[in-house]
Amino acid sequence: MIALVAAVALLGILLGAVAHVPPPLSAAAAAAIAGWLLVFAVRERRARRSVR
Repeated sequence: MIALVAAVALLGILLGAVAHVPPPLSAAAAAAIAGWLLVFAVRERRARRSVR
């Protein structure tokens, strides 16, 4: 439950900051985060397949 509260609080802080940033900068940051998550997911999937 504490993790959920922390996640909601963090989301509120981030959305508050995004509201004051120009939309192209927000889109670029979102694309960078999405790319990072994609790379992370691919690396994790490869690591799990090589362990088996």
